[in-house]
Parts: sequence; structure tokens; C-alpha cells
Amino acid sequence: MGTNLATCMVKELVLDNCRSYEGKIEGLTDEFEELEFLSTINVGLTSVANLPKLNKLKKLELSDNRISGGLEVLAEKCPNLTHLNLSGNKIKDLGTIEPLKKLENLKSLDLFNCEVTNLNDYRENVFKLLPQLTYLDGYDRDDKEAPDSDAEGYVEGLDDEEEDEDVLSLVKDRDDKEAPDSDAEGYVEGLDDEEEEEDEEEYDDDAQVVEDEEDEEEEEEGEEEDVSGEEEEDEEGYNDGEVDDDEDEEEPDEERGQKRKREPEDEGDEDD
Repeated sequence: MGTNLATCMVKELVLDNCRSYEGKIEGLTDEFEELEFLSTINVGLTSVANLPKLNKLKKLELSDNRISGGLEVLAEKCPNLTHLNLSGNKIKDLGTIEPLKKLENLKSLDLFNCEVTNLNDYRENVFKLLPQLTYLDGYDRDDKEAPDSDAEGYVEGLDDEEEDEDVLSLVKDRDDKEAPDSDAEGYVEGLDDEEEEEDEEEYDDDAQVVEDEEDEEEEEEGEEEDVSGEEEEDEEGYNDGEVDDDEDEEEPDEERGQKRKREPEDEGDEDD
């Protein structure tokens, strides 16, 4: 069931260089209900009779095979074809492509390297035979080249659809998910800034404390210097006092000497 579901969802299928067996390509069935682009280049097809019914198919690449006729089944198998590439096949005359009239939506037909292109007035006759055509072998009736190649134009259309789906899914994811990483990063940066500010404030406080401690130490050193200065003055005063005492002590000795000198003189006087 899962395989069938996946098959139903496929819009583009490329089977280039695969091998076909009795005009059939293994795995290619009508289960590809949504298929819009099918490429079977160089797979050895001799007929398109065994192609599955693909109602939504718009572009069919059949170049470099060995198809020589039987194109009438395309109107039944792929009624909504707009682009058909039969380049490099064995189509030799206009009668072989005449059944393509029934493909009312066919706008582009490629017959490069087919023998039919060697016929006189080939382009003019093909446009008359298939009036619904806009481009034959990549050019319109006035020999103006198609704006884009058929393959590129179709693939670009698919890419645009895929891009639109991707954008829608991204928008949905954005709505469903939480805040994007950028917001989270901004929040983290905000936290980091707050932490840095707190660190700076703590640093300023620490610096202020250090300054206050230094000021207190300087004040204490100043007080110690004042105290030491007073002590030195006291010591000087004390020393001065000792010197004075020594001088006072020396003075009585001199007086005693003078008294002693006087006493002998007085004794001499008495003897006389």
C-alpha cells in the first residue's frame, strides 16, 4: 500500500537508457496517476502501443528510439499532451504524424534527425497538418526560437512548485516552533551583558574597598609617625635633664675644692 501511495504522488519520471522488453518498460504502469513528465530516451522502443494510460501527462520524451508508426494510441493513452519529442526515430513521412491531430493541446513537436525532415516544405506542411502546434523543432511558423527549451521550461515549472511548497513548509515550521536561535542568542547575549555589568560593579566595589584600606593604612602610618616624633622629643628632653643634673653635680665639686683651698690658708693664719 505504501508503494502504491508513493507511486500515485510522482509527477516526474526519468527512465532514460533503461531497457524495454517487447515495447514495455518494467515498472511503468497506470498507477502513476499524477505523472506529468515522462522521459524514456534511448530505451529501445519500437512502438508506443504498450504505454500505460497517463491522463495527466503533459510532456513525453521518446527521442532516440526506433518508433516508426502507431502514434494514434497517444490520443487515447495521453490525451493532455502539450509537448512531444520524437527526435531520432524512424519517422519517414507526414502520414505517420497525422494521427497527432487528435492531441488538441499539443503545442510543441520535435522531429530532429527523422527522415521526414528531409521532405520538401517540411515545416510548412507540418504546421498545416497540425494547426494546434506553436513550435516545430524549437521554432514557430516565423522561425522564431522558443523562449526556453521544452525540458527546461517544464522542469523550471516543477521546481517553482517545489520551492513554493518548501516556502509554505518553512513558514509553517516557523509558526509551530519556538523562538528562533537568533532570539535565544540575543537572550544569552543579554545575560552576558548583565553578568559583565555585575562583574564591573563588583570590581568597582572591591577597588573602593582597597582604596579605603589604603587610606586607613596611610592614616595609621601618619599616627605612628606622630607618636614616634613625640617619643623622640621626650627622649631628647630626658637627655637634656640628665645633662643638667650632671652639671649640677659638677658644681658642688668645684665649690668643695675652693673650700679646701681656703681651709689651709685659714690654718696658716691661725699658726701665725
